[in-house]
Amino acid sequence: MGPVMLRTEGVAKSFTLHLQGGVRIPVLSDLALDVRAGECVALVGPSGAGKTTLMRSLYGNYRAESGRILVRHRGEMVDIAHADPRQILAIRHETLGYVSQFLRVVPRVPAVDIVAEAMLARGETADAAHRAATELLLRLNIPRHLHELPPATFSGGEQQRVNLARGFIAGHPILLLDEPTASLDAENQAVVIAMINEAKAAGAAIVVIMHDTATRDAVADWLFRLTPLRDAA
Repeated sequence: MGPVMLRTEGVAKSFTLHLQGGVRIPVLSDLALDVRAGECVALVGPSGAGKTTLMRSLYGNYRAESGRILVRHRGEMVDIAHADPRQILAIRHETLGYVSQFLRVVPRVPAVDIVAEAMLARGETADAAHRAATELLLRLNIPRHLHELPPATFSGGEQQRVNLARGFIAGHPILLLDEPTASLDAENQAVVIAMINEAKAAGAAIVVIMHDTATRDAVADWLFRLTPLRDAA
């Protein structure tokens, strides 16, 4: 395996229910995790264990209350838990990709433009970006006649595949995948499994949430188990 690309040290996160008297619900506590280049780690545990909370914390959407979340960015380990918004955006642009369960995009933008956007932002020509986007959409079995249509008109499975194409096209060295195959049939699950394994072979460090054990076992090198924190502080 390659160097550590993502590391958490003593990470804690809780939520306060302001409409219920300020009750504090702890979700993560003293969490330590290392993810190396070329490996895929699957987050496992029952509902409420904090898998999605951890994923969003790794991406900087949630701020950890304590501890550090270190991301290898431009050759240095940067603490995304304490980075300023501009630095977080730079890390996401160059280093850290995230595929959520649901596609959130600007309405009326064609699918091929949504996928190509990440490459255009990196300075690729429009022709190269759209060519790569088209190839990836076709690989994910999005028919060519849908490429110029906005994904709001697509089925749930089609939207998820557009989301995957957008997440994979930039070739980020760290990928966070939240249920990337949840809405897919067996044929498209196989495509995504191949894409994840190809990204690993290219040196990507991947963190994934997958509830389907067969699909998870096909990509994960090891499991990181989370347990619900039952006692509110």
